This record gives sequence, C-alpha cells and structure tokens, in this order.
Amino acid sequence: MTSAAAEPAAVWTVVCRYHDLQPERGVAALIGRVQVALFRTFDGTVYAIGNQDPFTGAYVLSRGIVGSCGEIPTVASPLHKQVFDLRTGTCLDDGTTAAGVYDVRIRDGLVEVMAG
Repeated sequence: MTSAAAEPAAVWTVVCRYHDLQPERGVAALIGRVQVALFRTFDGTVYAIGNQDPFTGAYVLSRGIVGSCGEIPTVASPLHKQVFDLRTGTCLDDGTTAAGVYDVRIRDGLVEVMAG
C-alpha cells in the first residue's frame, strides 16, 4: 500500500506590524516559499493575495495600483493593468484568471498571514 506524503499544515506567520502598512500601498512578504502581497485599504482592512501576476508570471502585484470597483477593493497589475479583487483574487477583466488569496488577521497589532 502506498501512502501519499502529507502536506505541511499551514500556520499563521507574523509578517509585520499593522501600522507599518501604509493605506493604499502594497508590500511583499516571503512566507516560506510563498510570495504574498499585502494591502491595507483606507477603511483599515488588510488583504493578502499572491504576489505573482498570473498573466506574466512576474512577482509584482505588491507594486500595483490599489483602488476599487464599486464596493470591491482592487489592485491593478503594474505591468498590463489587469484588475484583481483583493477579497477573492479574481481578475475582474476576464472573470476566470485569479491570483491566490490568503487568510490574514491582526493580533496584538501584528499582521499574520496563513500561507504555506
């Protein structure tokens, strides 16, 4: 009988202090082997999506332009300007392509991301 190797369990990782995140600006973080882009919106919500642009493969989404489409918080890729929903990672331009999304929480003033 062959058993599949168990994948490591994802854990919460402290990335930075909440107040180090500037509103409407992205930052990149490396969690294990995963590059994550963090965004703090003007309302104080923090989002974490994959930093890799799914259209080009470049790790640049943290440098994107933060905005909104109606009630949807977004980031536009700095390369070809595709717009991604920060809540789901879905590209609003084509509706099928997506960047990964990660759970994020604030504890004791620290931003923690579950990735891995």
